[in-house]
Amino acid sequence: MKRSTILKISAIISGVSGLVILIGTIYPIASYEAISKVKYPKLISPISEKSNTGSENRDNTKASNWFVGSNKKNFVASKISYYTISIPKLRIKNATVAIGGEDLSKNLIQYPGTALPGRDGNAVIFGHSILPRFYDPKDYIAIFSTLPTLNKGDEIEVNYDGVSFLYRVTDMFEVLPTDIQVLEQDVSDSYLTLVTCTPPGDPRDPKRLIVRAKVVPPDISYENTRN
Repeated sequence: MKRSTILKISAIISGVSGLVILIGTIYPIASYEAISKVKYPKLISPISEKSNTGSENRDNTKASNWFVGSNKKNFVASKISYYTISIPKLRIKNATVAIGGEDLSKNLIQYPGTALPGRDGNAVIFGHSILPRFYDPKDYIAIFSTLPTLNKGDEIEVNYDGVSFLYRVTDMFEVLPTDIQVLEQDVSDSYLTLVTCTPPGDPRDPKRLIVRAKVVPPDISYENTRN
C-alpha cells in the first residue's frame, strides 16, 4: 500500500474520531438544554441569561464561586465536620458532606449558615457535575452529573450525628448564579436543597439546578419501611 494512501486513511480515521468526540461532547449539552426548557420552564430571576457573571474565569471546584454575591469568607472554617447523604436512584451511597471548607473535588459542601439536617430550615448542599457519560457516584467531581434525572417524589437519605432522615423531592427548577435567594431559610419545616451546575459538563455553567426536598415525618418513614 502506498504511503500516500496510508496517510489518507489515517487522516480520515482521525477526522471521524474527532467528529465522534465532538458530537459526544456537544450532544449531551444540547439535549439537556432542550429537555430543561420543558422541565424547568422559568428561571426565578428576570435577569437576562446573557448577563455577564464571569463564569468563564471561575474555578467551579470551589463552592464559594457558585453564586454571585455570596460571602466567600463564610466558607473558611477552622473546624470542618461531616455527615453523609445517599440518593438511591442515582446510586449515591453515603457520600460525604462537609460543613465548612469549599473543595468540591473532595466532597459535597453544605453552604455555610444554612440549617443542619433534621432542623427547621433549609440545608443547602453543593455538588460538582461533568458530562453525564463520565458519571461516577463515587467521584466528587462527577457525583451530581445525573442530578437532573431526579423527579418529584424521589427519596434522599441523610445520616447526621447518628440519626437518619428521609427527604422526598418536592420541586426542581433552574436559577442564575445571581439568584442567591434560593439559599434563604424557610423555618416552617426541614428542607434539603441540592445544587449543581447545568447543563452538566458545560464550561459556561450559565445556570444552577435546584432540587428541593422536604423531610418525611418519622412515623411516615417507619410505615414505609414496613410496607
